[in-house]
Amino acid sequence: MQTNRHLIALDLDGTLLTDKKVISPHTKKLVETAIEAGHIVVIATGRPHRASIEYYHRLRLTTPMVNFNGALIHHPADSRWDALHSPMSIRTAHKIIDACYELNVHNVLAEVMDEVYLDQFDQAIIDIFHMTENDPPFTIGSLKNKLTEDPTSLLIHPKEDHILTLRDHLDDYHADLIEHRKWGAPWNIIEIVRKGMNKAVGLQKIAHYYHIPKERIIAFGDEDNDLEMIDYAGVGVAMGNAIDELKAVSNHITDTNEADGIGKFLESYLNLEAKSV
Repeated sequence: MQTNRHLIALDLDGTLLTDKKVISPHTKKLVETAIEAGHIVVIATGRPHRASIEYYHRLRLTTPMVNFNGALIHHPADSRWDALHSPMSIRTAHKIIDACYELNVHNVLAEVMDEVYLDQFDQAIIDIFHMTENDPPFTIGSLKNKLTEDPTSLLIHPKEDHILTLRDHLDDYHADLIEHRKWGAPWNIIEIVRKGMNKAVGLQKIAHYYHIPKERIIAFGDEDNDLEMIDYAGVGVAMGNAIDELKAVSNHITDTNEADGIGKFLESYLNLEAKSV
């Protein structure tokens, strides 16, 4: 076993993926080279499993994965692995849904693992979340009636002038029970998970599993749901396109997701040489 192997955590949107939602050939080669050199590569994303597994297979990973910003930590290739699913309570979810109804938000979506519940039909949202033909169909209708299990996450699509009001309400009434984050452009989506859930929780569990110390954890990210992970990692790397708050807590800043930021950093930091095509 390599004595100086690193754990490399990759956020997806705005980080590993280009703006067209693909992995660039150069970055893919460098990630594969890192794996061949003995390093451990994992995906850590706010996305659910079904919206991440395509990229997991594309990189030929055989490692655990962090989904829903840490609310689900599991191993797609090993059902015996000690998975951790930490949903919020249905009671809390229904209170938040009530507040959304009062504010007359555009829509509310709940996810229970890979099952999706959508309050009101919206083809644009369905197109974003329905990744493959094998995905289970959406359950559409009032979440107050349809949602009967503890959800892994809630996603709210508020009206532009209600974003601050809604986030203030979440802080004032639910701060001890939930975490909430705002997606980056172009979607003004507020994502809610159980209190204490973040990508660092998942990274810590996986690092312990592989016996990799904190100083040999490399984490890449670009948005506010990467803050804890970048802060936790011994080598926290903000993308060139990352928000300023993330750059402020990172150890390094690499190039953008459009310019092979991950590939360039791994090549230099781990002294890797990209395979020829």
